Amino acid sequence: MRGKRAKKRVLIPDAKYDSVNVTKLVNYVMQRGQKKTAEVIVYQALEKAAATTEKKPLEVLNKALDNVGPLLEVRSKRIGGANYQIPFEVNPDRRLILALRWIVTAARSGKGVKMSQRLATELLNAYKNEGTAVKKREDAHRMAEANRAFAHFARH
Repeated sequence: MRGKRAKKRVLIPDAKYDSVNVTKLVNYVMQRGQKKTAEVIVYQALEKAAATTEKKPLEVLNKALDNVGPLLEVRSKRIGGANYQIPFEVNPDRRLILALRWIVTAARSGKGVKMSQRLATELLNAYKNEGTAVKKREDAHRMAEANRAFAHFARH
């Protein structure tokens, strides 16, 4: 690695729910620096998801993030001229990042409906432990399980 490792930035919690996770979700939804638009989309999505489940919006979001966040992932490592997919435990920060990324990507992939509705649907699916983002997590776990034989290389 060249240079210094970048310092972790501290995010300010959002105004409505006073949650850093909501701020991160807004930042992932945001495109071309349009933060207000992203906030409107996220707040509408959280309200719709909360209305459907009859729970608090933050409860829905946090449970969805817990359900989507992977515990294991595989990383490539070159050993003796061969590349191995080695399973590693996922750091809690990375787990949150992956969960947010997968939920937003799954919501963006749906076309023909407003983004707030697609995001609400994906949050609900994640809350119920189903949908595209949860499938992504299961694929990551399946890959890690399939390559468990190479776990001993992780200590090198």
